[in-house]
Amino acid sequence: MLCDLDNVVRFYDTAPLAALERAAGLPEGTTTDIAYAPEVDLPLLLGRITPDAWVEAIAAGLAERVGGERARALARALADAPFRADEEAVSLLRRARTHVPVVLVTNATLQLEADLALLGLSDLADAVVSSAVEQVAKPDPAIYGIAAARAGVPPARCLFVDDRQENVDAATALGMTGVLFREPDDLRRALGSYAAEATSAEAPVEAEGAAETEGAAETEGAADGAEQLTARPR
Repeated sequence: MLCDLDNVVRFYDTAPLAALERAAGLPEGTTTDIAYAPEVDLPLLLGRITPDAWVEAIAAGLAERVGGERARALARALADAPFRADEEAVSLLRRARTHVPVVLVTNATLQLEADLALLGLSDLADAVVSSAVEQVAKPDPAIYGIAAARAGVPPARCLFVDDRQENVDAATALGMTGVLFREPDDLRRALGSYAAEATSAEAPVEAEGAAETEGAAETEGAADGAEQLTARPR
């Protein structure tokens, strides 16, 4: 099973940023619109720049509208937005991992390993495929091939879960079963019997780190995705 991280397992609290934007007279979302533009965001996700350099790039895009000092405060508020792990998604993935290999496939920064440790999720998956480490990002087909190889199965035996339609479409084009995530029930249905004994015993954990772009869209996936998975050898 191949699974995205942000907006599936990890969620950010951007309320403090929204408050700063209102105080600056900016529409909510202005900072993220600049931060997640490909020319600003992709170098970070490919490991080519540091989070601090990303902050400076965001601030540069805001400076004419709010001044340098306030622009840097807005950029830093995004980069340091607190995040938490969704306990239900975590529980479902832990249950799935008792049956099949689980690989996290995420467009992330070089801070990902530390972020997972802060959340207590270093052992959530059998492997983690990070865009910043591999220097290739979803929806590039190459990152899906890397992830399937880490799972030890061909793409046709992979279930791929993500909250972005373009990433799901790229997976299905390679023969994977794709599931667009909108809520934990989407993951539960995709896992089928592999999720039957999942519980919500773990409390959500909050931390701080660099935010990563991910968004929601219409669903396109298979409720019987678990049938495509290759079980662990016993």
